Amino acid sequence: MQKSKGFVSYDVVHESYLRRRRLKKGANGLLLWGLGVGAVISGDFYGWNYGLAAGGFWGLAIATALMAVMYLCMTYSLAELSAALPHAGGLYSFTRNAFGPFWGFICGVVVTVEYVLATAALVFSMSNYIKPLVPTVPNYVVWLFAYAIFVAIAIHSLELTLNVSLLLTLLAIMVLGIFYVTMLTSGVFNPEVLLNVPADPGYSASWLPKGWQGVFAAIPYGIWFYLAIELLPLASEEAQNPTRSMPAGLISGMFTLIILSVFTLVLNSGVGGGAVAIGRSSVPLGDGLAAYFGKESTSHILTAIALTLGLGASLPTQIYGYGRIVFSLSRAGYLPRWISVTSKRNTPYRALILCTAVGLICLTLVNAGSDAVDAVILNMAVFGALISYILVMFSYIKLKFSRPDLPRPYESPLGMWGAALGAILAIFALVACFSIPEYRGGIWGIAAVLVVATLYFFFSGNRLVAQAPEEAAALMLKARTVKVN
Repeated sequence: MQKSKGFVSYDVVHESYLRRRRLKKGANGLLLWGLGVGAVISGDFYGWNYGLAAGGFWGLAIATALMAVMYLCMTYSLAELSAALPHAGGLYSFTRNAFGPFWGFICGVVVTVEYVLATAALVFSMSNYIKPLVPTVPNYVVWLFAYAIFVAIAIHSLELTLNVSLLLTLLAIMVLGIFYVTMLTSGVFNPEVLLNVPADPGYSASWLPKGWQGVFAAIPYGIWFYLAIELLPLASEEAQNPTRSMPAGLISGMFTLIILSVFTLVLNSGVGGGAVAIGRSSVPLGDGLAAYFGKESTSHILTAIALTLGLGASLPTQIYGYGRIVFSLSRAGYLPRWISVTSKRNTPYRALILCTAVGLICLTLVNAGSDAVDAVILNMAVFGALISYILVMFSYIKLKFSRPDLPRPYESPLGMWGAALGAILAIFALVACFSIPEYRGGIWGIAAVLVVATLYFFFSGNRLVAQAPEEAAALMLKARTVKVN
């Protein structure tokens, strides 16, 4: 055993340790694009629309534009980091390399919270879409069914997960494309109802009906259009050529999402009852379809199809994400090591099952205490994500100075200035969210998780694994297995 600075100690493990925790390569550029876009595309089917009620159309549009810039800056930074440090830890690995084990662990925790809660929000929204078709089926049955199908896919194999994700992502884009064309060509889209959110006293309904405070309130919902694109670096160890395919997948995926977000925001807000009605809908795309087909059974069937393809596209990818981040934290010794053991097909089945159980518990607890469970969970996922974004963009800047020798097969064209702008926008988003009293419960929830994580880090007595890829890179050790007697 070798000692490190501070509270951290390391074990040099037997070669069998990493052999029982292997991942399998198999992700090419197209599959990575599907994984990245699939992780996010559900945001075009629900969740974003609450921002219309919070800030009106232009308030949400401004918030979305600001967050698109933030994500672009971060995406380019991640493209460089993922090519330089192609490890399954993703954002946690980058932060650990820049700021040490504690901040790496904290980043890993908030990323885990983000994916577990975002998946729970997806599952809850799925039950909202299905409810009109099967009103007698309890919500928890839908939750269990959805988790069971996609966790089973994730456990089966990487190939099945990636191919299902790609197929559902392409079909979801097709559904959105048909929706866009139909709304534009049928005469259902009405630009006038984009601005029908009533103004608060002293504000103009045609511009910012809730004032700049409404822009701040709309930020979490602007983020929802892009949340989880940062999941893609978690696939670095399973990518066939991460130094080339990872930057390509991240950047092409981000531009795909920006295009989709513009069409969704404008066209889905301008149908039926307009922004005021879509802004309080739990099924915004379904209400958009109902504006064209009517509220008969036909629209319910189409809504169910949209659900399966839209929300279904994100479920296998989000589940993939929380399985990989917990696997990597466990493999490196931050979490109990037994969690990271992989199956014969090289999938982290224990991490997947554990995180799924936590997601179901969180979903049940929040559902029991809130009538807007999906909005509550959404906000908590957003706050966790923002913290990880701040950490990783500062990590990018720090590594430029502390590791100038680090091979960088791809370099961001935005450089440190892009990372700095992204960090500033992420801090702005976090402060803006905190300024809205209704969102503070979610922030305090994340704060409580961080307190528990901090106590765990310093008092759990876990020893880190020197040969884990993330630790080996950070310690500047040769990435190889060391035999011990």
